Amino acid sequence: MKLAVIGRGLIGSAAGRHLAKAGHEVTVIGPDEPEARRDHKGVFGSHYDEGRITRGLDPWPFWSRVSRAAIARYGEIEAESGIRFYTEAGSLMAGAEGSRYMTQLQAVRDRDGIACDSYDTAGLAARFPFFSFPDGTIALHEPRNAGHISPRRLVAAQTKAAERAGATILRATAQGIDEGPDGVRIATDRGEVRADRVLVATGGFTNLLMEAPLALTVLARTVALFRVSEAEARRLSAMPTLIYLDPNGDDPYLLPPILYPDGKWYLKLGGDPVDVPLKDAEIGEWFRGEGSAEVGDFLETAIRKRMPDLAIEGRHTMPCVTTYSPENIATIREISDRVCVAVAGCGRGAKNSDELGRLGAELVAGNALPDWALEAAV
Repeated sequence: MKLAVIGRGLIGSAAGRHLAKAGHEVTVIGPDEPEARRDHKGVFGSHYDEGRITRGLDPWPFWSRVSRAAIARYGEIEAESGIRFYTEAGSLMAGAEGSRYMTQLQAVRDRDGIACDSYDTAGLAARFPFFSFPDGTIALHEPRNAGHISPRRLVAAQTKAAERAGATILRATAQGIDEGPDGVRIATDRGEVRADRVLVATGGFTNLLMEAPLALTVLARTVALFRVSEAEARRLSAMPTLIYLDPNGDDPYLLPPILYPDGKWYLKLGGDPVDVPLKDAEIGEWFRGEGSAEVGDFLETAIRKRMPDLAIEGRHTMPCVTTYSPENIATIREISDRVCVAVAGCGRGAKNSDELGRLGAELVAGNALPDWALEAAV
């Protein structure tokens, strides 16, 4: 059986690796990251970055489970590819004591046996002096199997590992799917690919390939990168990633200093205060821009509140998108006899993409998914 995966982002590249390792004949279709984003007229990926938080804790059972499964295979992927993408910096999740979200996290910790350290406000000040929290804050700290990944390098690692396992990598853009009784024809800008079954893993661009649109919501996201000196990066070398659950409903996420391709150190902060949906035709235009300056200002206020002593040398913003499903879990299902989809990380997909890709690989290979993978998390 010939299989194809459309999409060479986080989920698609993972699916390609799992299929190739299982001995399937598989072609993974997707372009490289564009060299000039502002002039690019094709599709984009949300992995064009160096920092995503990874952690086992999540209030929803589905996301906690797939995260821990994926994290357990990081070492395997790095060994198979020779590409390092994971930094075990630890993860800190903080919020008001007694709040619903923190209570849920404590329940997940206990239910799943996730190793965490607990801190109150005084303990946080002593253990993490570079942060500032209001009185009444509690936090859960995962010192192991948590930290941050480079999504860009993870895709490169999955692609290399898939190729070494026997997958064919076609650096092309899919333009359409034609399903017939004898198989699927996939039109690309580099010719036609034929397969018996196909997995579509194209993120926010998925509905551009679907005959009947899926119930997906694509939201514009802006992240801010705050440049710091190498000396400041050294001062913060023990900094974990941070998600702070503010009582007003905001949940900004912060990553420690990371060395970016331009040779400079940046702390990354995300957390848009307002959701802005994008229609299919608007997604590419959003990626070609610089994000929202207003959100950038909001995020700068947020980081100065949380890290008042941070020596910021400069700031710029970047665009991204997040794709959601109505069920608040990944959409991994059959669309027809020969076409399956694996999409919607719901803001959590980078860290657990290897497990989402594995589930997509199982489905397109003709295997049933476990019940837990189909249970809504809303």
